[in-house]
Amino acid sequence: MKKSWLFALILLLGIAAMPSAAKAEPSLSAQQAVLMEMESGRVLAQKDAHARRPIASITKIMTALLAVESGRLNETAAVSDRARQIEGSSLYLEKGDKLTLEELVYGLMLRSGNDAAIAISEQVAGSTEKFAVLMNERAKKLGMRNTSFMNPHGLDDPAHYSSAYDMALLTSEAMKNKTFRKIVSTSVYKTKSKPVRVWENKHRLVRNGGIITGGKTGFTKKSGRTLVTTAEENGMEVVAVTLNAPDDWLDHTSLFSYAFSSYKKAVIVGKTPFTVPGEEELFYAKKLVRYPMTDKEKKSAYLRVVLGPDKKGTAELWIGKEKQVSTPVYRSKSSPPSFWTKLKKELMIW
Repeated sequence: MKKSWLFALILLLGIAAMPSAAKAEPSLSAQQAVLMEMESGRVLAQKDAHARRPIASITKIMTALLAVESGRLNETAAVSDRARQIEGSSLYLEKGDKLTLEELVYGLMLRSGNDAAIAISEQVAGSTEKFAVLMNERAKKLGMRNTSFMNPHGLDDPAHYSSAYDMALLTSEAMKNKTFRKIVSTSVYKTKSKPVRVWENKHRLVRNGGIITGGKTGFTKKSGRTLVTTAEENGMEVVAVTLNAPDDWLDHTSLFSYAFSSYKKAVIVGKTPFTVPGEEELFYAKKLVRYPMTDKEKKSAYLRVVLGPDKKGTAELWIGKEKQVSTPVYRSKSSPPSFWTKLKKELMIW
């Protein structure tokens, strides 16, 4: 029979000592939006976040991630006539131009080159159609339930869409990759291939630096302005996604101000052993688990540990009546009993 123990904020030692001055959730110009803490995946703010919408060039986040994950960035790709003729934003590549896959990804993410998107897809998968299959397979693995990719660039197609939430999931995964992170945080890039090309990042917030760690712009007449931006402050990294947002720069600035003034990350469990009331053994988690909370939420937060007969169990973080996150915990075999455990045992014998 399983035993359930409740114990409260004593374990939340990672909470910042300084109180935060919380702000009200901002009013947005975007038709759809989401603000997500990237480590936990917690949604801090949202507006119709799961609605399917055309997403324009923020599609290229998936294109870039697949190119980086291919491990072929040093390969040289020749620009095809199909790539040269693609409409929309362009690097103005000519048929036969040769650039490394890495250079094409920089051009893709900084200048939003549709010609680069075609060239990347042909180099990685052999064709844009085969590349789209790879895009959808990756999306499915990430749990992007409201997403369908038909091309690597994001030009309008009735069957090409995603949601603000899905794009936040994708960006959170992509930013775990150091190479991807380096590319999207770059303000200006200079190619080594001839002729030398210099590309400045279209993303205004990335160019401004500060807390901004990366992002991607997008626009078509059908989609409106789409924007993805990531930011980090005091060890907490968040991603903001807006779709069809006339005032997207202000939207993102407001969302980041709200996130970092209202939320702080708390350590829930980790490799440091902790005690469970009624048990002599110490328990630990195999990975550090942190979670963003407001000061108000911290007052009603507690950790519940459910232990099975094998001394393994699950640690659950609850805020009020809602479970937020859970993770496996294990008995610490090497840790000796604490002084209080020994004293309790001696008193029971006496």
